[in-house]
Amino acid sequence: MRTARTTAAIVIAAALGLTGCGGPSGAGSRPQPGDTPAEGRTFTMAMAADPGTLDPAKTVLSAAIQVDRFLYDPLIQMTADGRARAGLAEKWQGDATTARFTVRKGVTCADGSPLTARDVAANIAYVADPKNRSPLTGLYVNPGATATADAANREVTVVSKVPDAFLLRNVGMVPIACGKGLDDRASLAAGGHGTGMFTLTESVPGDHYTLTRRKDYTWGPGAWKAGQKGLPDTVRVRIVPNETTAANLLLSGELNAANLVGPDQQRLFGRGQYHTDSATALGQMWFNQAPGRLGRDETVRRALARAVDLPVIGKVLSSGTGKPSGGLISIEPRACKAATAARRLPPHDVDAAKSLLDAAGWREGSDGVRAKGGERLKLTLLYPSQIGQPAASAAELIQKAWRAVGAEVALRGVDNMGINQVVAGNASWDVSVMPLGLGIPPQLRPFVSGPTPPHGTNFAHIGNEKYAALAADASRMPGAEGCPTWNRAESALIESVDVLPFVDAVVPTFGSGARFEKSYASITPSSIRMYKD
Repeated sequence: MRTARTTAAIVIAAALGLTGCGGPSGAGSRPQPGDTPAEGRTFTMAMAADPGTLDPAKTVLSAAIQVDRFLYDPLIQMTADGRARAGLAEKWQGDATTARFTVRKGVTCADGSPLTARDVAANIAYVADPKNRSPLTGLYVNPGATATADAANREVTVVSKVPDAFLLRNVGMVPIACGKGLDDRASLAAGGHGTGMFTLTESVPGDHYTLTRRKDYTWGPGAWKAGQKGLPDTVRVRIVPNETTAANLLLSGELNAANLVGPDQQRLFGRGQYHTDSATALGQMWFNQAPGRLGRDETVRRALARAVDLPVIGKVLSSGTGKPSGGLISIEPRACKAATAARRLPPHDVDAAKSLLDAAGWREGSDGVRAKGGERLKLTLLYPSQIGQPAASAAELIQKAWRAVGAEVALRGVDNMGINQVVAGNASWDVSVMPLGLGIPPQLRPFVSGPTPPHGTNFAHIGNEKYAALAADASRMPGAEGCPTWNRAESALIESVDVLPFVDAVVPTFGSGARFEKSYASITPSSIRMYKD
């Protein structure tokens, strides 16, 4: 079982990082008319934060995941549209409890030594052991799962003690390090002993990282062919915290890629700059249903939800660049495509909100604040301060709407550390607007059902029996077979006003002198192509 500390890391990394989580909306890495591939170039990209540790089994920070994609390959590569392609594994098969992978011939480590089935099994076993406190435990590999190697046949067999509907996909996405790195995890923290397309050749934390392409790399996604035109010889990752600076560097040609979330993106749009867009969770309204909290009453939750104009709140929160949320699973490529939030969010109706509170016995006092049985309708609303002024403005609009129906509302912006405290059960709150970025339905399950902190990760104390029953059924159905049931389960959460996903961020990654694709919150290394000016 994941710890609350780990859950918080996932919430922050996958959603609040706002690095983008999808495939290309445009041409991606495909050549454009007039583009001529350039050889021997350096691809320079900006990241807003330093990645910290690069040990792929010890981080879920978006910056580290991006760098690690250059260094450590998975068994299966997923395309932007959700198709599985060969990675380190040449073939695979499985169901909800057992997955079997055959490691490709000829895969070597950064030092030239061969990658073995035993190395792969050891990577998976490390993540499966809760004692190692890997943030990937329960996310990609269930606790207590076993991984065994058949060296003669280059096979790795993974057996999960509990059903995992997406076992092949989850285990197949674990970044794989070589055996020497598993024996020396400090070397992995420094980006060593990789299986990926690049090796780390220079590291200046807080400033830049330099990676060099391996000429012996022949096991890229699918039917990879060595010697393709336009591949960069070098990748340089620059730490550029300021978006205006990143935009200026991109326009001057000093950067080949940068994510821009704020107003600077309009300058580049106006110039017709190449970009590939991606979506990630941004606005999700969670109600704290712990004993003694007002959110435990569905009538109160529903009244509060109807009092706010969620589309307007979403427009403010996203600075007008977002899109209506399709559901709680937002990271592309999504395994289940249905839009569970569509037509299920409570419609905005202030009079209906007041009527619900009246019928539930909440009477308005002389100061305009409602009370029931001596308890005031008093709420603390949390919002993520990392997003800046748009989040503060959105919170103020929610506060104004709830005051209009008789609630006393205190606002509190929280940073990453504050979110850790919320998820760990160490903070006082009633409603939060914090996004949870996830890619497949089973990853949602421990956040919205089961044990609460400190024994589990159900930080909002949700007790939706319909969701729990449907999720249990869906977990026994392999892959897309269970999607209709997963979708019904997620819909049950929205219909009961347990959590309301209302807006996703649309994040453009701009390019100059290069084309690329994105998936799972980062640029896909094998997709990068450099072009002559």
